[in-house]
Amino acid sequence: MKGKILLTGYEPFLDMKRNPSMEAIRLLEGMEYNGYEVVVEEMPMRYAEVRDIIRGLVDKHQPAAVICTGVSSIATDIPVERVAINVGSDDGRVNFGYERLDQVLNPDGPTAYWSTLPVREIVEKIMEAGIPAHISNSAGTQGCNLVFYHLMDYISEKNLGIPGGVIHVPRLPENAVGSRNPSMSLLESAKALEIAADLTASKLP
Repeated sequence: MKGKILLTGYEPFLDMKRNPSMEAIRLLEGMEYNGYEVVVEEMPMRYAEVRDIIRGLVDKHQPAAVICTGVSSIATDIPVERVAINVGSDDGRVNFGYERLDQVLNPDGPTAYWSTLPVREIVEKIMEAGIPAHISNSAGTQGCNLVFYHLMDYISEKNLGIPGGVIHVPRLPENAVGSRNPSMSLLESAKALEIAADLTASKLP
C-alpha cells in the first residue's frame, strides 16, 4: 500500500437520522485505488471544534489526499466545490458552537483557498457514470466551508502539498420526505464519491 486517502463526513444533525455524507463514505472504507487505501472519519457538528479536529485527522493518518464531504439540503446533484472562503456563519436557526455570525476563520489567513482536487475532471467522470454533478463556486459558510477552509489552511501552513477539497451530496430520500427538498439515493452518492477518490488517487505517484 502506498498510503491513505482520507474521506470525512459529518454526523447526523437536526432532522437527519442519517447523514448521507457519512453513510456514503462508510461504503468506501477500506477500498483501494492506485495503491491508496480509503480511511474514513466522522466530523462532529460542533463548528468551534472543526479546525482542531481536521488538523488532528491529517496528523493521525498522514494522507496522500483528503476529500471532505457533507450534505446540502438544496443540492439537486453532486456539487464539487471549487473554493473555500475565510468566513463562517449560519442561517440564524442554529449555531453549532459559534460565538457570533460572520466569523472570520483565520484573521491571518487568505480570503479564500482553491480546491486542489481535479475538480473539473471529477465532475466530468461523475456525469459520464450517469450521475448529475456540477462545479460549485460556493461551499456556503457552514460546516462544509469550515472544514474545507481549515483543511486547506493546514495543508498550506505545513507545506504538505497534498490534494484536498470538499464534495457535497444531496439529502437521502428519507430525509426529504414531507418536504420539497431534492434527494439522491445513497448508492448514487457513494458511487460519485468513489469516482472522485479513484480519480484523485490515479493522479498520485
